[in-house]
Amino acid sequence: MQYKFVMFMSWLVCHTPYKLVMGAGWVLGQLYYLLIKKQRERAVAQVMPALGLTEPEARRLIRASFVNLARNVLEILYMPKLNEQNFHKYIEIDHLERMTDALAEGNGVVVLTGHIGTWEWLSAAFTMNGLPVTAIAKNQPNMQYTNALNDLRKTINVEIFSRGTSELLAAAKALKKGKILGFLADQDAGPKGAFLPFLGKMASTPMGPAVFACKFNAPVLPAFILRQPNGRHKVVIGEVMRYEDTGDTDKDLFNFTAKMTAIMEKVIRENPTQWLWFQKRWNTSLEQQKTGTHHIVKSQEDA
Repeated sequence: MQYKFVMFMSWLVCHTPYKLVMGAGWVLGQLYYLLIKKQRERAVAQVMPALGLTEPEARRLIRASFVNLARNVLEILYMPKLNEQNFHKYIEIDHLERMTDALAEGNGVVVLTGHIGTWEWLSAAFTMNGLPVTAIAKNQPNMQYTNALNDLRKTINVEIFSRGTSELLAAAKALKKGKILGFLADQDAGPKGAFLPFLGKMASTPMGPAVFACKFNAPVLPAFILRQPNGRHKVVIGEVMRYEDTGDTDKDLFNFTAKMTAIMEKVIRENPTQWLWFQKRWNTSLEQQKTGTHHIVKSQEDA
């Protein structure tokens, strides 16, 4: 039932003028801010120390971020409408040559990104330019929603590897085939993550991008999609980053992850209304830390 509902809503959104969809997003975002107290208060509490805001400033920012989130959700539903002929109306790309040059090396490309802007459209920006995109995605609590979301992703030709399956082997094979492998690296990584300062507080940080770059000699490209004041989206592709091997794997992975985390933090600080401030980014405490880097690298060896 939930699957059919999501797909019906997608059909409805796709048959609605885009400007009206964005207007509906503004209304839904305002309602979400007013009605969803738990997420709202968590977001306000997290943004105040992170950006040094007063409570009134924080509430204005979070209200704007909820509007952006509502528009993101509607744009995800709108994805079947995107195609190679019309996507330029919605998305522009800065430095696409950085991606094509990195892919030409033949080792695939690890994309560093996060829950910033309409992140699902970042994949569309690449696939609509004929580039092969894969990503590791976390399942939703309800599998019907997960299936609906994955089917919407298929409409923009993205190959998804679900967490909790054989996603590491599948992702490794994707890089070996010279594809783009996207990582949303702004979530809590649990006890096995790298504990790094993030927006003013220690946070368990995913090491996946560093691990795959290490194992497959794949270049890493930071890439983010940002909503512009004119309503369009701009994909910003940063300069290529490379794993540096000094012989100390744990240290090298940690240092590379720290460099990538600093880039993520900078983008969020520059575009604070476009990040998911209510996510449980700082859920894992430093006391819960475990070491587990080598077995992650080892698990790729037979891929």
